[in-house]
Amino acid sequence: MDYKPRDIEVKWRKYWEENGIYKVDNQSDKPKYYVLDMFPYPSGAGLHVGHPLGYIASDIYSRYKTLKGFNVLHPMGFDAFGLPAEEYALQTGIHPAVSTNENMARYREQLSNLGFSFDWSREVYTCDPKYYKWTQWIFTMLFDHYFDQSSNSAKPISELEAKFAAEGNAKIKAATAQETVFSAADWQGLSRKEQAEVLMNYRLAYRKIGYVNWCEELGTVLANDQVKDGVSERGGYPVIQKAMTQWYLRITAYADRLLYDLDDIDWSDALKTMQRNWIGRSEGASIHFEVVGSDEKIEVFTTRPDTIFGATYMVLAPEHDLVAKLTTAEQQQDVDNYLSYVNARSEIERMAEKKVTGAFIGAYATNPFTNTEIPIWIGEYVLKDYGTGAIMAVPSDDERDKTFATKFDLPIIDVVDKSKYPGATLHDKVGVIINSGFMTGMEVPEAITAASAKVEELGIGKARVNYKMRDANFSRQRYWGEPFPVKYDSEDIAHMISVEDLPLELPDTDDFKPGKGGQSPLSRLQDWVNADEGFVRETDTMPAVAGSSWYYLRYMDPHNDEAFVSQDAVNYWESVDLYVGGSEHAVAHLMYARFWHKFLHDKGLLPTNEPFKKLINQGMIQGVIEFIFLEKGSEGDQKRFVTAEMAAAESDKEFAKIPVHVDFVSNYGSPKSYLSKAGIGKFIEWRPEYKEAIFESASGTYQNGSVSLQDGAEELVMTTLSEVGKMSKSKFNVINPDKVIDRYGTDCFRMYEMFLGPIEQSKPWDTKGIDGVSRFLRKFWGLFFDQQGNFQLSDAAPSKEELKSLHTAIKKVNEDIERFNFNTCISAFMVAANELSKLNCNKREILEPLVILLAPFGPHIAEELWHLAGKDGSVHHATYPVFDEAHLVEDSVTYPIAINGKTRAKAQFPADASREDLEKAAITGEGIQKYTEGKTIRKIIVVPGRMINIVV
Repeated sequence: MDYKPRDIEVKWRKYWEENGIYKVDNQSDKPKYYVLDMFPYPSGAGLHVGHPLGYIASDIYSRYKTLKGFNVLHPMGFDAFGLPAEEYALQTGIHPAVSTNENMARYREQLSNLGFSFDWSREVYTCDPKYYKWTQWIFTMLFDHYFDQSSNSAKPISELEAKFAAEGNAKIKAATAQETVFSAADWQGLSRKEQAEVLMNYRLAYRKIGYVNWCEELGTVLANDQVKDGVSERGGYPVIQKAMTQWYLRITAYADRLLYDLDDIDWSDALKTMQRNWIGRSEGASIHFEVVGSDEKIEVFTTRPDTIFGATYMVLAPEHDLVAKLTTAEQQQDVDNYLSYVNARSEIERMAEKKVTGAFIGAYATNPFTNTEIPIWIGEYVLKDYGTGAIMAVPSDDERDKTFATKFDLPIIDVVDKSKYPGATLHDKVGVIINSGFMTGMEVPEAITAASAKVEELGIGKARVNYKMRDANFSRQRYWGEPFPVKYDSEDIAHMISVEDLPLELPDTDDFKPGKGGQSPLSRLQDWVNADEGFVRETDTMPAVAGSSWYYLRYMDPHNDEAFVSQDAVNYWESVDLYVGGSEHAVAHLMYARFWHKFLHDKGLLPTNEPFKKLINQGMIQGVIEFIFLEKGSEGDQKRFVTAEMAAAESDKEFAKIPVHVDFVSNYGSPKSYLSKAGIGKFIEWRPEYKEAIFESASGTYQNGSVSLQDGAEELVMTTLSEVGKMSKSKFNVINPDKVIDRYGTDCFRMYEMFLGPIEQSKPWDTKGIDGVSRFLRKFWGLFFDQQGNFQLSDAAPSKEELKSLHTAIKKVNEDIERFNFNTCISAFMVAANELSKLNCNKREILEPLVILLAPFGPHIAEELWHLAGKDGSVHHATYPVFDEAHLVEDSVTYPIAINGKTRAKAQFPADASREDLEKAAITGEGIQKYTEGKTIRKIIVVPGRMINIVV
């Protein structure tokens, strides 16, 4: 009987679906285990071969834990809101809901084709009103709470209001932006509007004016990683820094818990380091510098107050509120020009910029320790929302300050002598303080303490903790996202919509263009905006990260209309035991999810403090990018393409690397990849701007469909340059898994992706080894059939060799699955199949356990063989085979026997032979006596189980 994977796979997927094989209950006598994948955004491009890598790994582990006796939750859904669907709607007129549903259907089909054990009855997608009802509700909860630093947890804002009315805010310890201290009488004297504004300074979800990356063409705020070289990554449109009223989440309130609780979860050190660096906790001092000739003061935060005697100038963020107030008339034009430059740059670009830029505003501040006047500058390397948006610049002890001072000829005063510490850099807090008054002669740590105490003694500041992390911007000026459950009264006071009136559904429209003045498309839907009499609705929508911040909880209880998740469900599943996804989500999604989880835990709604116990970042499946070389400066339509070798030879000319769609390339991914005549024709059809170009290679030329071959050449071979890089649609190197599966089958595809290398490592997609996996599956299949193709299992007792082969595989696969070393599991299967094939093994007692062992990796072939063996139910509900070490114990051991360290013979001895027996047998063994005859044996060294050495 031939192995026909596609027939088998379709058959068993239908069986699994019809019989609910992967459906899981919220209660069980078995221990629970929750395996989660980072759910995908359903783009129109569909899956490529890189996407399933993590899904396959999590599926293997899910099936393994089920076989081990766990009640396993393994769900899937879609992160369905986002800007791409809206842009597609603007280009095509197809509503985002329509394109998203079509894309989700395609993804479901592709994911089904890969044989995953998802419980699709629990599917969630973030654009479903029944889902985002609870996203909106969590937002209202955040709005209605503040962070009480005394209890280190969230508390109702109503409690805060009561305290304000009773005693003011002087004794309140809370995460807040409130700077003014007020009494109970002051509070009671405030208007409704003024009280609302004070409360906004405490709420965990709040509204303020902030600077954002604004893209006018896209009509929305962009995250820093969506901006490159002053333009949007998507579309290449100009992006500027713009002050806008936005909703924010006060994630900084949870900074310490987010930081220190990393110690309690099983994540990689690299991922934890990324989160710690993002949080960026630092201890230092807040110091106020008086402005010469003004009542204004500039507050700075510094981790090095000991260096204040070396502060020779100050730098404000270009967006700092004091810039407009302090800039002199003489410097106004320079400052305006500089602000225009900075406004076109993202924060990432500003921090990464090596070029030094800045502008003097014409004002001076007083260094409070030296009483000298120091100039005030603005510079793009200082950010408005990091620290105080201002720095005291100490060019002798900070690299950026030193570069800035050197460029603009500002004073540099040495204040730390590091001569006692060879190799110390400016970043190291070591050395002896010099030129610093009362601190001179102190070691740096002592001086930091002394400087902080002096700052407080002078009343110009205080010791403080600062964080690099900033509150999260939560507003987007686009249509395809969750509407905020917010309405404003006539005084512009925000009110939350009650849970009884949720979801606030996204209204239908066919106009997705941005509104005027930076407003979202919703702003044009006036009937919707003014639906509640006397109120207007918020027209911004939430970012895509909103829905992904808690989706793992909804999987526990996806059809509950009364709560975001029932207490019974969440008390059973608790949190995710294993989370698999890409490291690109290390600080955005994961930080939001941890924040939301901790908040809901504070409210007593979740039993755990962290959402994800163990997290694995799968590596990237890389694609080979194929290039040909275009000569720069070609005139008119006469473009000239050459191969990499010719471009290198013509070193006097300049060439641009032009990517070629991999579908046009022969021998794609190999060192001998090339474009044939047909391939060049497809390339020109794809890129018609090159239809008149000439293509030159060592084998000949191509132009306008005609080929001219060099002497001896049989065909045109336009070699391409192959480079390994990210597999993506933009690189034209996407490989559709459907094509691979059609040829080799799903089980082969799954096992080959695992066979490529360790799950955490990135690796290039290369099908050269896939035939080996395919041959293994056919060999494994062949163990169950006789030479005539008849299924045949023997009930005879297995031999010692067969039992050894089986239990070696059980031990190896079990240990390596637990370590997530799936590639070595595949190797173990191959070894077992080879050994059993040589032994002509068809024993039921051997092969049935092997089928169960293989089931997580090759679920379809295992199911087919299980049923052919006469078994009822699914192999995926079987019991995992148990390793018996007794079958690996050897009866005898082969020892190399050496004379003076040089092996002269080998001999087999009983495994339980004593040292004395081994010594006696060794010297009398055949072939050894001739080396010892007439010589004195001085010593016999026996290494049990390894070797025997006779010293003569």
